[in-house]
Amino acid sequence: QVQLVESGGGLVQPGGSLRLSCVASGFRFGYYGMSWYRQAPGKERDLVATITPDGAPLTYADSVKGRFTISRDNDKSTVYLQMTGLKSEDTAVYYCQRIPPFGYWGQGTQVTVSS
Repeated sequence: QVQLVESGGGLVQPGGSLRLSCVASGFRFGYYGMSWYRQAPGKERDLVATITPDGAPLTYADSVKGRFTISRDNDKSTVYLQMTGLKSEDTAVYYCQRIPPFGYWGQGTQVTVSS
């Protein structure tokens, strides 16, 4: 049974940092690229960052380049998203996903950037 469990979100002031984690199970984690998406209220779910199976960051959305870093630990079946220089427009629910994506999504983790 596939599971994607995101955590690490919270309320942070503009300019602050957060580190999101996603623990995956039910598939061969180290065989697949992984991605982070986010969905702001009333908007589509957007791709934020992707990483190769062996841990090389592949893509970043233009809006997060230079501020977010994706990484992974295959021994822990975990993918991370380090977020720095947070802005109000980064407020969203963040989800991880396999590449290619499952039809299933985890519950996500809420990130709120506000003073």
